[in-house]
Amino acid sequence: MTNMILGAVYALLAGFLGAVASSFAKLFLGADYLKVACDAGMRRWVGETHWSWSGLDAENTPCDWLPIPLRLMCGGLLFTCNAVMWTFFSKALCHSSSSVGASVTTAASNFISSAFLGRMIFGETHTTLWWMGISLTLSGLLVLYGSTQQAIPREEDKKEN
Repeated sequence: MTNMILGAVYALLAGFLGAVASSFAKLFLGADYLKVACDAGMRRWVGETHWSWSGLDAENTPCDWLPIPLRLMCGGLLFTCNAVMWTFFSKALCHSSSSVGASVTTAASNFISSAFLGRMIFGETHTTLWWMGISLTLSGLLVLYGSTQQAIPREEDKKEN
């Protein structure tokens, strides 16, 4: 694999891992996503008719304590994903021809991955205005990348001078 392709792969992975880390942060610090998911899963697993937890009072269910270790696990995964993301981003910087290219690719990957993970994990829907905003942001990043590519003198131009 050439350095530029490898740099792009690292940048794409860094953006994706940044979005995954954000999802873990939302689960770690957010509202009761984990408790709601636990309740829904237990209702499916145990069955709606047996949800009374025969022998347990309605106030003391496994879904009252289970989200605590799950939140702690999400906190650990948040820091792990961030560490790996920064590692991949620094590798993308090393293998890319410019830092702007690596930054633009990482940002684009992060935006798009965040949209899909938000939809898959949290059921978020994005309006047309949101997609237009992301499109404008990505277009601006591409313009920034294109202008830096033109500003960098090529080897042929250096030899002529």
